[in-house]
Amino acid sequence: MTNKQPDQNHAKIAAARDFISANLPIALVPSIPEIRLYKAGPQSGLWRLAEQDQEFGSPYWAHHWGGGLVLARYLLDRPDAAAGRRVLDLGAGSGIVGIAAAKAGAAEVIAADVDPYAIAAIGLNAAVNGVTILPVLTDLTKGEPPATDIVCVGDLFYETALAKRVTAFLDLCLARGIEILIGDPWRAHLPQSRLRLLAEYVVPDFGAATSSRPSAVFAFERKTPRQSRGDEDQS
Repeated sequence: MTNKQPDQNHAKIAAARDFISANLPIALVPSIPEIRLYKAGPQSGLWRLAEQDQEFGSPYWAHHWGGGLVLARYLLDRPDAAAGRRVLDLGAGSGIVGIAAAKAGAAEVIAADVDPYAIAAIGLNAAVNGVTILPVLTDLTKGEPPATDIVCVGDLFYETALAKRVTAFLDLCLARGIEILIGDPWRAHLPQSRLRLLAEYVVPDFGAATSSRPSAVFAFERKTPRQSRGDEDQS
């Protein structure tokens, strides 16, 4: 990373805060009336951000995702899962899962994402909901897990390479005694053999504003001896 990169990211975050505040309406979240978020609509003009920045990626932070919705709903329905604990919201997007954890009484919430625009949205959304969250601009899957008690993963299994990186990182977390919760609408790359179903909800999903689908919350568990032997056989 060049010396200019942090300054560029800070500038992007500041500009994004101004744009989001001015152009994205604040609305109640479907199935989660306890939370309000800035959300993109037909008149939001996100294309203007894209024109200003050649590195502007898909604005996942501006939309609802099924996995994030169910995980947030789960934490609010079962606050004992997060209360008094340090929580990491991995690939946080809008920050909805971290916000739910904070409302459930988490002692500390870190919301990590690789997109500076997501970091801007997380800060604004946390303020709207009256909670304190630490947004962190980094790819945590490339290093060691931070000091935390529970990692929440909302909808990060939609692409092969990403799913592999996330799964490897979650294995590091398990090795350090960190609990893992996953929210996901049963996407193709979900590591289903490693999951224990905790709850299921019917919620809207990304790109399906007028329809809903089943999404679930899982505990991510250690490999069984048989699964470990299978990995060794394939290596």
